[in-house]
Amino acid sequence: MHQTGRWMALVAAAALLPAGQVGKPPEVRVVAVGDGVELHYVERGKGVAVLFIHGSLGDYSTWDSQLGPFAETYRAIACSRRYNYPNTNKLRPKHSAVVEAEDLAAFIKKLDLGKVHVIGHSYGGYAALFLAVKHPELVRTMTLAEPPVVFAGDRVEDAKVRLVKRARAAFEKGDPEDAVRIIVNSSRAGTYDKIPERFRERLLRNARELEALVTSEEMYPALDRDAVRKIAVPTLLLSGEKSPASHRSVDEELERLLPEKGRQRVIIREADHGMWFQQPEACRKAVLEFLSGK
Repeated sequence: MHQTGRWMALVAAAALLPAGQVGKPPEVRVVAVGDGVELHYVERGKGVAVLFIHGSLGDYSTWDSQLGPFAETYRAIACSRRYNYPNTNKLRPKHSAVVEAEDLAAFIKKLDLGKVHVIGHSYGGYAALFLAVKHPELVRTMTLAEPPVVFAGDRVEDAKVRLVKRARAAFEKGDPEDAVRIIVNSSRAGTYDKIPERFRERLLRNARELEALVTSEEMYPALDRDAVRKIAVPTLLLSGEKSPASHRSVDEELERLLPEKGRQRVIIREADHGMWFQQPEACRKAVLEFLSGK
């Protein structure tokens, strides 16, 4: 959650989420990844695994419209992160993208996926980065769509700190919907109440993830720049043409730090942070071209 405007993009994107697959939906499966944590997931296809990791207030269904096309060539897998629907894992302190990277590592090992192509959107991209840093032996390639990275030595913006405190207070009062409302309305008052009820329900069913993050002192784990310089796996950066400057600055820094060999950056036209929902075909085309031959 790199800055408040990002939430507006996610909410706008929610209205474009597919209602479901045409035909029989994939079976929802669950795997224990250790320490009492279970992750639900869906998959289609066969071959080298492509692992989709959703952003905040999303879940495995975020990728419904992508699984089928990717399954034509790959074993396409979308999992729900630790505190996202339909997972019921117990909330624990100090939750962060580092914790989720370890969940992903255990997930890959439990399913015996070998080296995977990882596609991470937003906070899911943050977790994917730590996965590549800490477990490079599990990552074949990495696609990052605007991860909200805070680099070591950088300061978390005051506006973000204030927003997180307000959302945390709502959870402490036992009102998760108000916490989601605070985040959604952070860029434009009244946005939450204008969202169709069925899409508000999608956001609310993932409120526990928001609670885990805003009540954690590790919400923005520092990513060491030298660790990024050492990432050897081919990496694709997807950036929205209309995304806020804060996202561009992170992507530009990642582009500067990542080894030039194997690193690409694609600007998705007519899209912002919700690029995977606003321009799904363009995102898919860019990723499939990047993955070709890898």
